[in-house]
Amino acid sequence: MARVVVVGGGWAGCAAALSARQAGSQVTLLERTDLLLGAGLVGGIMLNNGRLTAALESKALGGGLIFEALEGIYRHRKIDFPGHKHASLYDIIKVEPLIRRLLRENGVDIRLQSRIVGVEQAAARVEGVILATGDTIAGDAFVDATGTSGPPGHCWRYGHGCALCAQRCHAFGPRMSVVKMAGKKEYPLKKPNGSFGAMSGSCKLCPESLSPEIRRQLRTGGVAVIPLPKQLVRPEKLKLKVCQQYALDEYAANIVLLDTGSVKMMAPFIPLSALKKVPGFEQARYLDPLAGGIGNSMRLLAMAYRDDSLKVDGLDNLFVAGEKQGPAVGHTEAIVTGTLAGHNAVRHAVGQKLLVLPSTLALGALVRAISSDLENNQPGRQSYTFAGAVFFQTMVERNLYDTDPKKVAARVDAAGLSGIYRRPLPS
Repeated sequence: MARVVVVGGGWAGCAAALSARQAGSQVTLLERTDLLLGAGLVGGIMLNNGRLTAALESKALGGGLIFEALEGIYRHRKIDFPGHKHASLYDIIKVEPLIRRLLRENGVDIRLQSRIVGVEQAAARVEGVILATGDTIAGDAFVDATGTSGPPGHCWRYGHGCALCAQRCHAFGPRMSVVKMAGKKEYPLKKPNGSFGAMSGSCKLCPESLSPEIRRQLRTGGVAVIPLPKQLVRPEKLKLKVCQQYALDEYAANIVLLDTGSVKMMAPFIPLSALKKVPGFEQARYLDPLAGGIGNSMRLLAMAYRDDSLKVDGLDNLFVAGEKQGPAVGHTEAIVTGTLAGHNAVRHAVGQKLLVLPSTLALGALVRAISSDLENNQPGRQSYTFAGAVFFQTMVERNLYDTDPKKVAARVDAAGLSGIYRRPLPS
């Protein structure tokens, strides 16, 4: 049986591990912290705008295990908030145990607190990853899903310093990159002002620190939009956000809150002294990042050069997923690229032709858009998401955005790819 090793247990790594198992491989998933999901521990937004299309495509392709599991822990379904339609919000407390159980039930060997410190390789082939314990985990193919956040030095250099975020670098060590350890070059997102990277786009507030009326709105409708006093409106902050689908005027003029079990505030940061001046926020307190009054984590600083199959350029058996494969931002984006990377890792290991998703699908079009930037020597020129900004508009213009499961399934079937992720590959 082929052996696939996935490094990084965020949404992308979890999806890659499940996909590799579905394709018939033995899978080891390595995560440096004591919890899976990474940024997914403070996220919660699914199925908004074109992400619904992407989820439907993934299900039709046979890669819907995660999307199906999440149906059981949504706190709110089909809600609208500024710039976004038909979103579902998962419970951030329930999500990690759910996904960990899903992986284990499907036979994934999960190894938490397993930090890599090096790789063993022979020329262009990765043979194994070396753990801090000195152990080496060998494999036939590897997926780098280590993400692009931090480490703290980058947060100081490109942001406002370490804000003590969900990445927990100080507790478990900074992010490590298989791509970099294997000697391959990475690239950052380049902002119009010449700076690099982008700040995570939201903060988490303690529900009990907000007024009863705000909590009531969140509990009943999932969303609360609170106007900011004019002196606190700072539209320039929108340019800092990694999630440019939220770079709308409404997010500068208001505090937009979502109920994900805690309270998700759709802003990269607001000084606590200013936040407390807003009616209903007099006792406000940040949960993550703990220093959310000054900033948030910095991301999109270490992406890999790869092809349309998500194989790293210059390496025979290393694939990338999530933000590691390029500036595709969001949980859904991480899940669908992870699913493709995990599947192709098995294809490589058993000598099968690698899968490239066609641009007639939103999933393939997203991968191709990033590839096009690489081919045109414009790496990191912009970020992409199914949920808004430039790429969602592209989906609409090319008739790729659809919320009808039957129509989406028919499009996948027309491409000859129905259920392809569910089929075990011959060894």
